Amino acid sequence: MRQFILLTGLAWTLGSVMWAQQPSTPPAMPGQSEPVPQQEADTATPHQSARSFEGRIAKSGDQFVLEDKAAQTSYKLDDQEKARKYVGKNVKVMATMDSHSSLLHVIDITAAPASQ
Repeated sequence: MRQFILLTGLAWTLGSVMWAQQPSTPPAMPGQSEPVPQQEADTATPHQSARSFEGRIAKSGDQFVLEDKAAQTSYKLDDQEKARKYVGKNVKVMATMDSHSSLLHVIDITAAPASQ
């Protein structure tokens, strides 16, 4: 019986401490979406914002890549279906980049305007 009381008291104390450490967020107003905790937002897109990349879509092995002649590099593309439509063409790719792997997370691909 003594162990039961001791374990129950310990569990209650740990639960209270964990509950007290929970960050409080104000309730969402009607019509507003729930706020994303900052820590989760940071891990989902660590300091990335979409930007445009220009180059030519080419085939490298069994994958389509964006060849950027100006930067003398090529980027892997995560959306192979969108890239397939533009093989051999100059394009503008709106994407976020995973700098560790040079992978572009494609948002959109459009044909680049013809150079004059």
